[in-house]
This record gives sequence, C-alpha cells and structure tokens, in this order.
Amino acid sequence: MRLRDLEILTVAPPPPGWGGRYWILVKLTTDDGITGWGECYAAAVGPRAMEAVIRDVFARHIEGESPENVEMMFRRAYSSGFTQRPDPTVMGAFSGLEIACWDILGKARNRPVWALMGGMMNRRIRAYTYLYPLEAHPLPDFWVDADMAAESAADAVSRGYTAVKVDPAGPYTLRGGHQPAMSDISRSVEFCRKIRAAVGDRADILFGTHGQFNTAGAIRLGRAIAQFDPLWYEEPLPPDNPLEFAKVAEATGIPVATGERLSTRAEFALLLRTGGAEILQPALGRAGGLWESRKLAALAESFNAQIAPHLYAGPVEWAANIQLAATIPNLLMAETIESPFHAQLIKGGPQVEEGFVTPPNAPGLGIEVDEELARAHPYEGDGLHLEMREAPCDYQNGNVFEGGAPAPKA
Repeated sequence: MRLRDLEILTVAPPPPGWGGRYWILVKLTTDDGITGWGECYAAAVGPRAMEAVIRDVFARHIEGESPENVEMMFRRAYSSGFTQRPDPTVMGAFSGLEIACWDILGKARNRPVWALMGGMMNRRIRAYTYLYPLEAHPLPDFWVDADMAAESAADAVSRGYTAVKVDPAGPYTLRGGHQPAMSDISRSVEFCRKIRAAVGDRADILFGTHGQFNTAGAIRLGRAIAQFDPLWYEEPLPPDNPLEFAKVAEATGIPVATGERLSTRAEFALLLRTGGAEILQPALGRAGGLWESRKLAALAESFNAQIAPHLYAGPVEWAANIQLAATIPNLLMAETIESPFHAQLIKGGPQVEEGFVTPPNAPGLGIEVDEELARAHPYEGDGLHLEMREAPCDYQNGNVFEGGAPAPKA
C-alpha cells in the first residue's frame, strides 16, 4: 500500500462562518484505492500559495511512501531545507497529510484511529465551547456585551457544557504585546462576574486573550479576573517569548493554557521545562499531526500538564482531535464548534451530547466527508484563515474584538 494521489479542497463555511474564513481539506488515495482525509490549519500564506506548499510537501516527502511510515515522513518534513526546526507553514501542510495517513491506516485495518494509537482511555470526552451569539444577539454588539455573554453561557450550560470560553479583552493586533486599556480590564471583569453569576459552579470559565499582552499587561489583567477562578488564562502573551509565560502563571495564580500557534513538541517543550503552561492546546492541523501530538501528550505527562486540543477550524481536524483525546490519560477537555455546516460536512462524525463526546468506533477518523457539499462551497477570496489588525489598542474609545475572521459586512 503506497500513497499515490492528493486532492485539496479549500472550503468556505457559509455565514456566520465559525471556524475561520476557510478550511483546507486534503484527500489522499493509495495505490489500492483507500482514501483518507486530513486538514491543514491556519496557513500563514494565502490559500493558493498554501495549496502549492501542500503539493510540494506531498511530492517531496510523502508520495510513494507507505502510510504506516509517519515517523519517517515527519522527519523528512521537519528536516526539510536543512532546518530541523518547526516551520509553521511546512508543518501545517504536513499535519493535514499526516492526519489523512492515519485515516487510511484505520480504514485498511477496519479499526478507529484511537485503537492504533494506544487504545481507548477516555470513553467520554469533556467538551467546551466558545461563547457564540444566540439568535437574538446582534453583531458586533455581542462581543462587548457582558449580559449577552452571560445569556450565551447559560444556554451552553443548559445544553450540558461544563466549560465556556470568552475573550473580551481588546484587539488582536500585529504590534506585539501591549498593555490593556483600563476599559478592557473593566470589561473583562464584568464579563467574568456576569458569566459566573449565570452559570454558578456548574461550569468553568476559560479566559482567552489570543496573545495580545506584554508580560506586565497580562499580569495586570490576570490579577483582575483571578477572583472569578477561571480554569485557564489562554495565550496571555505572544508565542514568540516563551520564557515570560512562567512569570504570568506565577504572578496571577491562574493556570496558563497555550498552543494553537505552536508547531511540534519542540516549541511546547520550553514551556513545560519553565512551568510556563500547565494546559497545552495543540491544533492538530499545525502541530505535526496525530502522532506528534500523541508524543506531546506523553511528554506533558512528565510535567503534570494536561492536553486540551484546540479547534478553530473545520470538522476534519475536530474528528482528529477526538481520536487523540480518546487515547491520552492527561486529557482535560476538547474544544468544539457546534456549527450546522460542521455536522453536514462530515456525515456520521462525532457529536456533542450533553456536553460530552463519545469517540466513534467506525474505521479511521470515523467520518464520511460530503465531497459534493465541500465542492459547492469553494473559497474564492485571497484573505487568510485568520488575520491580525494593524491598528493599535484604542485607549480612548475602547476596543471591539470580533476575532481573527469577523463576519463579512453588508
């Protein structure tokens, strides 16, 4: 069995578009006709350029190889160009292809991926959700309204969720870490207070920031919200200064979570060694794929750290997350996006029921991609899956954070 053909589908989810502007799905086919699906996450180049990178990585490191040899293929990609270091674009391309290899292996052996990676550890996986607007909530008002956030949190808890994530604290700016505006701190406190009042002790609050602050700014904000006992403080700093994370964790007393922008266990290792993060959030479509993320989970065990797979992508990465989550003893929870388009695109895939997910027993990733639906929603723009803004933090008028892929304006 050898890997023969590659097809790439860049899919644009219809409004409201939760999960980013587009999802890059890859389909591999072996010389004996078995197909496997993967997903490449959050490319740093445009979609057409990323498709070219994926094709190059496939032709250079994967084509003609047995899908069993994931370690060898990883070392080829990791060492490409005489580098032997994480390259987020190359690793993003490789990660999706690697996930597809595991889908093929499971189908060839008529076993789910989790059975090939250590077996079943977690038959019931705790899920969490970002706070998304309810039908009655207008945009962009929702993103800065603590009362609406509390209503969304209460709705999530009524559906069984035991953890909800929110990030009301300012702009997602390319200018690097900054001091939060006092209005951002006040809004963050108000959000936490009202969400805590709405959910009581039925759910954890997960506080996200998308790496917006410098060390002192992250500490100021963290101390302000610590009274509400959030389960984690997500990406308080940009990912390019990992030695500072431990200072934030020590000063705030809130467990630090990070990882969606990190690639391979090499970038996570320094955080573990320094105590900079207790909760790791690999995005499987960027972190190196399933096998590298499984090795990361084993590494994290030695540091008493937990894994919470990240998801701001499409449903193929979601399916891979669930396969990984099923196998690891240090799982905390897994992110989900309950979008109708997610469910429609992977027929028969994992579902959230009363706030938990049961790993599927079907072969491979346990999904059947609706190719006709995927082809009917091609992405034809030139924007990136997620983008930072150039404008700095607004200390006079406040900030409205709509996320890296805000809804199109009418």
